[in-house]
Amino acid sequence: MSGAAVEVRNVSRKFKVGGEEVWAVRDVSLKVEPGEFLALIGRSGSGKTTLLNVMAGLDRPTEGEVYIDGERVDTMSERQLDGLRRHKLGFIFQSFGLLPLLSARENVELPLRIAGVSHGERQKLVKNAIEFVGLGRRADHRPYELSGGEQQRVAIARALASQPTLILADEPTGELDSATATAVFGLLRDLARAEGITIITCTHDRLVMELAQRVEELADGRLVTGEHREVWDRIQRRERSPFAAALPAAEGIEEQPALSSLIGADLSAFKPAPQRVRHRAETEEEEPVEPLPDVDLSQFRPAPQRLGKDPATRFDLAAAPEDVPAGDEPGAPAEETPAPGDDAARWARPRE
Repeated sequence: MSGAAVEVRNVSRKFKVGGEEVWAVRDVSLKVEPGEFLALIGRSGSGKTTLLNVMAGLDRPTEGEVYIDGERVDTMSERQLDGLRRHKLGFIFQSFGLLPLLSARENVELPLRIAGVSHGERQKLVKNAIEFVGLGRRADHRPYELSGGEQQRVAIARALASQPTLILADEPTGELDSATATAVFGLLRDLARAEGITIITCTHDRLVMELAQRVEELADGRLVTGEHREVWDRIQRRERSPFAAALPAAEGIEEQPALSSLIGADLSAFKPAPQRVRHRAETEEEEPVEPLPDVDLSQFRPAPQRLGKDPATRFDLAAAPEDVPAGDEPGAPAEETPAPGDDAARWARPRE
């Protein structure tokens, strides 16, 4: 399998917000070779996702041209775009895009059904994709039964199942811990090298930037180079977090870290437990526990006595005569009959 070649020529995308025009992408030209792993970085709102949508044919540019394997995407009909997405493109959305009533296995299988893949081949591709992201035991769970990171891995498996030549990913590691992201994208990198798959991803994650073969930065909708590459230069100068997982080996899938958030963490900065918590020695005597002070409960009185009222006389229902009408029990207040013409008479409940 050979990856897709992508070329963007002088692409601009303009949106109208009220009476104002906003250029999300402006005069961007970019060329991605087959099998290349490209990371698009930049501040939020710099135009990364818009450019990715234009490449995928999900949005059309206001100006410019987009080519995938020499075919012009921005002028394709919807039917042609459907065929392109089914057979060449794999999407990893930032918001997962999973169907809530389908299991993880069924979500991964759905694009293959739409593409007309046979049942036997579907089962094989789905099994391989789910095991690739480490979710073999969770394949029959629905999205609401999975964590955010597991849902993200299902979305990655769905993108891989159709064996695309181009994978477009929008913030693919946003819900993954560093070790899981390292494992999954280390495998994606090796897969891209072995199978020639082209990967273009938008990211804020330093890990993905370090795994990518090339990093391009956007600022205010334009590609920036040299001294203007503010984000990437700042990230490279910053010290790595001690909690970040170690980068995978340059070669070999077998050397990828396990899916644990503690892999690669530098624990030397943490004190041993005995130094953090003072424990009582075995020979140390226990300190005596002070008894609770005596409380005089005689000062507490029943509520009627505190309020200055006499407690109500308990009435024995068993000894009450049968002809005593309801409401005429001994001790019950007499019911006042409203005077004629009184407003209360009109609203009083009639007696039975």
